[in-house]
Amino acid sequence: GRAAERYRESLEGAPAGSWGRPIGALKARLLAGDAAGARGEAEWTLGLGAEEAESPIGRYAACLALLVLGRWTEARPLADGLRTHDGFPAPVGDALATIAAEDPLGYVEAVESVLESFEQREEYLEDIPVADTVLVLQALAGRRSMAAELESRLLPPAR
Repeated sequence: GRAAERYRESLEGAPAGSWGRPIGALKARLLAGDAAGARGEAEWTLGLGAEEAESPIGRYAACLALLVLGRWTEARPLADGLRTHDGFPAPVGDALATIAAEDPLGYVEAVESVLESFEQREEYLEDIPVADTVLVLQALAGRRSMAAELESRLLPPAR
């Protein structure tokens, strides 16, 4: 909860189009397993105009928000646009699109590709080697009962 609140607070005075903050708040709630908080962050993100954003990162924020809210049909065109946008990682776009389309086989392939990209990195957010985007995608996929079975040094052990 505190991380999400800090992201919200930091938006004040930030330049327009600072979509990293709403994304951070959404991810923080999803990673904490805070479904109600994630829904609140999703509504907030959409209220900021993420769906109309011109940047791929703004559309990513909107797509995450729509998926959190279970608005699969609305998320799908945004995700499809992300998967083909030059300025956005295609595997993440693929994973979002397959979640929106409820395509479990496509999702497994996409999320494995995202995980592989994390495993090839030498630098991580906050210097913590964790595949946070994969964890977020898994949380969203889990809402459709299609989370993949993944193992990696960058993920918590499977339960």
